[in-house]
Amino acid sequence: MNTSIVRQNERLSIKNGAASTISQSLANNYFSLFAISVLGATNIQVGWLSSLPAVATMLATLPASWLINRVQSKRQFTAISILLTRSLLLLLICIPLLSTKLSSWIFVVLVALMNVPGSFLNVGWQALISELIPDTRRSKFFSNRNRILTIVGMLATLGSGIWMLIFPSKDPLPFQILFGIAFLFGLLEWKYLAQHTENPAHSHSLSYSKPSTKNIYLHRPFLYFLVAALFFNFAWQLAWPLFNIYQIRDAHATAIWISIFTVCNQLAQIVSYGWWGRMADRYSSTRILVIAALGMATAPVLTIVSTNLYYLAAINIFTGVFVSGTVLLLFNSLLESSSPEWKTACIAQYNIWLAGVAFIAPQAGVWMLETWGMDVAMFWDSGLRACAALGFYIMWRKMSSLHLPESKSLQAS
Repeated sequence: MNTSIVRQNERLSIKNGAASTISQSLANNYFSLFAISVLGATNIQVGWLSSLPAVATMLATLPASWLINRVQSKRQFTAISILLTRSLLLLLICIPLLSTKLSSWIFVVLVALMNVPGSFLNVGWQALISELIPDTRRSKFFSNRNRILTIVGMLATLGSGIWMLIFPSKDPLPFQILFGIAFLFGLLEWKYLAQHTENPAHSHSLSYSKPSTKNIYLHRPFLYFLVAALFFNFAWQLAWPLFNIYQIRDAHATAIWISIFTVCNQLAQIVSYGWWGRMADRYSSTRILVIAALGMATAPVLTIVSTNLYYLAAINIFTGVFVSGTVLLLFNSLLESSSPEWKTACIAQYNIWLAGVAFIAPQAGVWMLETWGMDVAMFWDSGLRACAALGFYIMWRKMSSLHLPESKSLQAS
């Protein structure tokens, strides 16, 4: 594929990513607030709002990874997945019209169903973009793309939060409008993806060799990464519903404050992306992950210090620095630990395990909340995250003992 086509694909990928980011910022960021404020969801239902989509992802990832190596066009496969995923937003608009006690559960189930075509979309995009962007350009391209998309997402979140100030907190109308606009940006996402130029050499994948699952797990670097990363993700995602519940129910955060928290976190990510990338280039991603995980361990205990909204905004700035490092370095470590000839299969296996963790962790978090209360649950989560940092240190030492070349930083998409 010549340079001009690669550059054109890069521009289209940024446009596609921007539309996708806006669509998700206008919808996904407000799912918990919509469930609690409008539909009156319970703590259990908020937990399922995180867990049930993970089940859908887990069930859909394996057939998605099987299909992607058999379709004639990865671009067409991914484009159709976009349309199916974003079209389900239209059903969310109708939920407040049902006037039933089951509305909260219907919302949880629909959000979960969105993750079925969403998993196809994720696997398809990863497979497609790995073929369209040469290895020599990935670091610079994904660095610029991540920074642009984070800014776009921040502006979309802040703008939507300010706009929602016009409406009462329990009014479903602003959420319905946001879901509708998110669907329209989903159409743009589909349009820009469909305009990518696919490499004819990779347009049909039936000839690709298929590794056995046993061979994937016999690759020791991937096995080390899998164990450490899954434990960290369990500790990380365990507190996701707790943060939502604490901010909305305990601190009484409104839509604008939820937006401010997100923007503060994203600003910190924009500023810190470059530093994490330089440190990864200098010391390797697996080594620097220890620092990022330790920083993430401080988030739960620092959050419960106060319900003051300005304080919580400041904490989001602090923790955003470590979120950017975590997201970037986890993806880099996955790539550097995967078997080169079976990279797509390794990514698929990791995503399947990750979906299983994403199902269990929020349920465990809600159970801890119901059993011990918010403060004890958050302290436990900080302890688990600190243990996960130790796990990354052990992973780094194990991988170093194998005398593997330390790969340079690749920006996560």
